[in-house]
Amino acid sequence: MEAADIVEGVAVTVTDEKRSETGLASQWSRIRSRLRAEFGEAAYRSWLKPASFEVVDAETVRILAPTRFMRDWIETQYGERLKRLWSEENPEVRQLEIVHVGTEIEPAAAVPAVPRVETEKNGDDVGALLDPRFRFENFVVGKPNELAFAAARRVGEAQSVPFNPLFLYGGVGLGKTHLMHAIAWHIRKTNPERRVIYLSAEKFMYQFIRAMRYKDTMAFKEQFRSVDVLMIDDVQFFSGKDNTQEEFFHTFNALVDQNRQIVISADKSPNDLEGMEERMKSRLGWGLVADIHPTIYELRLGILQSKAERMAVDIPLKVMEFLAHKITSNVRELEGALNRLVAYANLVGRPITLDNTQEVLHDILRANDRRVTIEEIQKRVAEHYNIRLGEMHSARRSRAIARPRQVAMYLAKQLTARSLPEIGKKFGGRDHTTVMHAVRKIDELCALDSAFSEDVELLRRMLES
Repeated sequence: MEAADIVEGVAVTVTDEKRSETGLASQWSRIRSRLRAEFGEAAYRSWLKPASFEVVDAETVRILAPTRFMRDWIETQYGERLKRLWSEENPEVRQLEIVHVGTEIEPAAAVPAVPRVETEKNGDDVGALLDPRFRFENFVVGKPNELAFAAARRVGEAQSVPFNPLFLYGGVGLGKTHLMHAIAWHIRKTNPERRVIYLSAEKFMYQFIRAMRYKDTMAFKEQFRSVDVLMIDDVQFFSGKDNTQEEFFHTFNALVDQNRQIVISADKSPNDLEGMEERMKSRLGWGLVADIHPTIYELRLGILQSKAERMAVDIPLKVMEFLAHKITSNVRELEGALNRLVAYANLVGRPITLDNTQEVLHDILRANDRRVTIEEIQKRVAEHYNIRLGEMHSARRSRAIARPRQVAMYLAKQLTARSLPEIGKKFGGRDHTTVMHAVRKIDELCALDSAFSEDVELLRRMLES
């Protein structure tokens, strides 16, 4: 028997095959095939092939890893993809657990497969599990995210609603979801009697579709309009989904009227959300809108140091500085690079060095590489030595200025195809003999001073294409 409905362009299907152990095993087989195609043969054989599968009950499946380290690696690297693939294969599976063989299930290993909801007083399941890693104390604060962090902390600690809604926006992997989880964890710890629901916009729509299908919309409305704190992640997913927007609009108004807290995240500001009704944009901008800017070098370095400390691993400072300079896209990719390095060190038994880092992370580094220009070299060297960019062109000859300028000339000769006269022109119209002198001087200093040599090598690695 099979039943299906289509709402907002999404088909919801329930079959007897989905509920059987044989059916679940077939789904796991298909999921493994997809992971093999997506991540490649090497990753599949190393991490996914050794994992086995078992059925806990009709709504829960479990992935068994041979070791605790492999369990952690699968959860970190493939957990989100596994979650999505199970959602596509079988909406009836409500929880996916990743454990290592021979141990009890650990809370940190549970990965929600479909809307798995934080248990409220009435025991209903409507939201998503919270990641225990995403707490305020694990969030590294810097200038790009200080407003968003302060606002999230205020919401988590406040006894009354400080602003409604709190709207967090920014690019992928910058910390929006981390802050939302942190709010929920803090409220649960300090005010456990308050009812909190956190879920993605996609899961909100999924719950709405199911309610319509089973003609149970009143229960759906009651569930979402009676909470103390409603948190919706990635609200841009509602764009173009008129029915879901309509329902969320009324839910939003009902909660605001009752002075209940709403927290929203998106990849753009309310006014820039395409496919969203104007009245919805207006509501989303009512409270405090806090954006999270792309990370700066100091923040990325702090994130790496914090994560290495939590993982209890010793990463050379030069390696972390190199990664912080080279991987600038988002925090998620930065942390993923560190995870891969640690796995490499544990599995291969080789120390983490700059050379090994470049070898292990060659694909990530290549994706972040750009063609080097003299202007970029000047900017990076000026930042590294904490001098003004204009000093690269000035006539000042003090060692604090002249030495970085010579380093920049040296790197321009090493990393670009420009001639010596062309390089000299870029440094305030200097003669080619000045550039030649700078190159010789830096070569001499590198041979005599290992610390200085490492500094120049670090800059070269960060800049070279």
